[in-house]
Amino acid sequence: MAVEGRLQGKRAVVTGAGTGIGRGIALEFAREGAQVVLHYAHSATGAESAVEEIRRIGGRAVALHADLQDIDAIGRLADEAQTFLGGVDLLVNNAGITMNKPFFETTPEQFDTLYGVNIRGMFFLTQHLARGMVERRSGAVVNLSSVHASTGMTEHTVYAGTKAAIVAFTRVLALELSPAGVRVNAIAPGWVLVENHIKVLGDFDQQTAGKTIPAGFIGAASDIGRVAVFLASEESRYLIGQTLIVDGGQTAIMPLSGDFKEKRKEQWGQGYVKV
Repeated sequence: MAVEGRLQGKRAVVTGAGTGIGRGIALEFAREGAQVVLHYAHSATGAESAVEEIRRIGGRAVALHADLQDIDAIGRLADEAQTFLGGVDLLVNNAGITMNKPFFETTPEQFDTLYGVNIRGMFFLTQHLARGMVERRSGAVVNLSSVHASTGMTEHTVYAGTKAAIVAFTRVLALELSPAGVRVNAIAPGWVLVENHIKVLGDFDQQTAGKTIPAGFIGAASDIGRVAVFLASEESRYLIGQTLIVDGGQTAIMPLSGDFKEKRKEQWGQGYVKV
C-alpha cells in the first residue's frame, strides 16, 4: 500500500542520493508519497539499498548512475528518469563534491572537477528537467548549497565558491521560472553527520562536538530531508528564490564573541542606560 503524504503522486529526481543528505532526502520524499529516481555517481550500494527500503514501504523507486561531469551522461540521466517516472515534478540538486586545499596548492583539474559537478552538472540537469515542468506550469527545484556560501573556512576557496554560486543561481533561476509556475529554492545545511565525516574524522566524540552547536547536536540527513519536503510541497508556495539555512544555529553565533552558553561578564551601556 502506497504511503500518503504531502508529495503524494509527485515524481522526483534526487541527485547524489547514494549517501548522506541526498539519500536522506530521497527516503523522506518516498515516505511522503513521491516516486523517486535516486541518482548516484559512486555509491551504488547506498542508492540500491535506499530503493529497497522505499519498495518495502510500498513506494516506487529506481537507482540510476551518471557522471555529472559528462554532459551526454546528464542528458541520458534526464531521459531515463523521465521514462521511468513518466515526467518529473520535483528535482533536488544535491550531488556535490567537498574538497579542502590551500589556495596556492589548488590545481586547475581540482577546480574544474568541483565546478563541473557542483555547478555545471546542476545547471544542465535542471535545464533538461525543468522544461517539462514549465510546459505543465507546475513543479519545484530544490538546490543544495551550504553554510560555506556565507561563512568562511580556510582551504575551502573552491568549494565555498561553488556553494555561493548555487545561491545566486537559485535566486535568478527562480525569477525566470516562477512565471511558469515552477518554484526554485535552496537549502544551506550546516554540520550534518554523513558517512564522509566518519571516513575523514574517524571515531570522534559526536556528543561533545554537538555541544558546540546551539541545537546541542549534529544534524541528521533526515533533518534536511524534511526541509526539502517542505520546499517541494505546496506548503512553501510563497517561497521563491530563497536559501534556507538549516544549521542548528551554527551561523547564528557571532565570531569572537565567546561561548554562547556562558553568561557575559562584561556590562555594556554603563553611564548611558540604567543597568
